[in-house]
Amino acid sequence: MTIYAAVFYILAGVILVATGLAITRRNLVHSIVYLVISFFGSAMLYYLFGAPLLAALEIIIYAGAIMVLFLFIIMMLRVEPSALRKPTLRQWLPAGVLGLIYIAVAILVVTTDPGSQTILETALARPRVFGRFLFQRYWLSVEIVSFLLLVALIGALYLGKAFVKESGDQKEDQA
Repeated sequence: MTIYAAVFYILAGVILVATGLAITRRNLVHSIVYLVISFFGSAMLYYLFGAPLLAALEIIIYAGAIMVLFLFIIMMLRVEPSALRKPTLRQWLPAGVLGLIYIAVAILVVTTDPGSQTILETALARPRVFGRFLFQRYWLSVEIVSFLLLVALIGALYLGKAFVKESGDQKEDQA
């Protein structure tokens, strides 16, 4: 086993454990921290595979911007872990069925891979060329995504303010 294989398996284990902890935590802030660890592990895998630009984008976009946005939304909505109710069997059943279908399809794809003999050519693109391609050809898509994130943030601000007003009215009624 080479050093790259050992690093790969260590990173894969860290990613799996961190993602598993992220989806099983009741505290949403802890879930976000574990998800950030998972994103950093994914970025290290990208770097290990020879894609430093994707590694940097993973850290900047996912671990940085989107997770900070999620953290702000959670803090503004002030969702308490005790306020969350436990999922019922009716909610777990569709997730379990879809999970089993996904596992069956993944096993099928891995065991019957017809293109395993095909050697893929390495595609190299410098960050400058990739940036020009992205912003010259897909500039509208980038702007639409940024607008959607802005709308989501404004919606979280609105919901957070409405929650504060309601709790403030209740305190005045009790006094």
